[in-house]
Amino acid sequence: MSTSPHDASLSNAPSNDPSVLRRHAEELFAHELEALKRHDAHPRPPQWALSPRAVVQYLLGAELPDGARVTPKYFGARRLMEVAVATLVTDRALLLLGVPGTGKSWVSEHLAAAICGDSTLLIQGTAGMSEEAIRYGWNYAELLAKGPSPRALVESPLMRAMRLGKVVRVEELTRIPSDVQDTLITALSEKTLPIPELNMEVQAREGFALIATANDRDKGVNELSSALKRRFNTVVLPTPATFEEEVQIVRERVAASSSSLGAAALPPADEQLRRVVTVFRELRQGLTLDGLTRVKSPSAVLSAAEAISVVNQGLALAAHFGDGALSARDVASALEGAVVRDRAQDEPAWREYLEAVMRGREGWGELYAACAAERR
Repeated sequence: MSTSPHDASLSNAPSNDPSVLRRHAEELFAHELEALKRHDAHPRPPQWALSPRAVVQYLLGAELPDGARVTPKYFGARRLMEVAVATLVTDRALLLLGVPGTGKSWVSEHLAAAICGDSTLLIQGTAGMSEEAIRYGWNYAELLAKGPSPRALVESPLMRAMRLGKVVRVEELTRIPSDVQDTLITALSEKTLPIPELNMEVQAREGFALIATANDRDKGVNELSSALKRRFNTVVLPTPATFEEEVQIVRERVAASSSSLGAAALPPADEQLRRVVTVFRELRQGLTLDGLTRVKSPSAVLSAAEAISVVNQGLALAAHFGDGALSARDVASALEGAVVRDRAQDEPAWREYLEAVMRGREGWGELYAACAAERR
């Protein structure tokens, strides 16, 4: 029987197809995980693919004895990653908290990939989510034909993770309605998921862990109940501490995605990249990097993730409609859209920044002219 490309996309097997837009971490970095396994002589918790020490090496990067290089996935304090991994060794759930763009989802995915080799058990939090998305659902054709039975049960990612002893990820926990959030309490405290319709329960096996991400800056945030908060150890991921750290994050992530854009990060791209990071840091902090000029901060959270998006869009423009080198004009096309989200509040702040800071800054004349032209 032949398999069409559509059928192949429905397969449960890991995909090495280069046409897949976004491959899972355990596929993209399989060679690094294998290299770490070969050199991992430290004790591993039950069902863990790597020891806690090796998981931290995978996240922060390392040079292995045989010359293999593990690329860093997180740029920041080592202690934060050690605390996060140590939490997952215990029976506590981990909550990664921070403003948008601090790498919460990225860290969550790579933690799951390194610990159990499977980052696909994911619950995406939304405002309209129901309890079934967290607990379990039903195959209604089977349910109507034969009534409640194990065959009619549709496992949620949480139930599957508990049954198999794997890591489940809950993205945007604070976007889930508060009463639905509390569905997690029994699973986290009792390590069981009751199925009253079948008079049975699913008990968590060794290796089960839950990683949630949340932020308290977006609109539509639902507070966590005290009972649920007590089930988590919270690790706050800060914005990059230094300018150079943020530049490195943006550079690494842009380089990783440039091949899919059909663009290469040529030397001129780095200069424009640094300027994008400068603009975002100054607007975010309300102060220029030299500490001499105060500026208005827009309503948008100008994170490293937004900077990556601006540079990627600029590279796509340069590759397909320019000469291949990232120019000020390519960057300007995306900058205003990233900064100005609320016209009434953000446009005056952006206009003031252009005139008070960018216009007079040495070497920035081309970018100022391009940004000013975009506003006309």
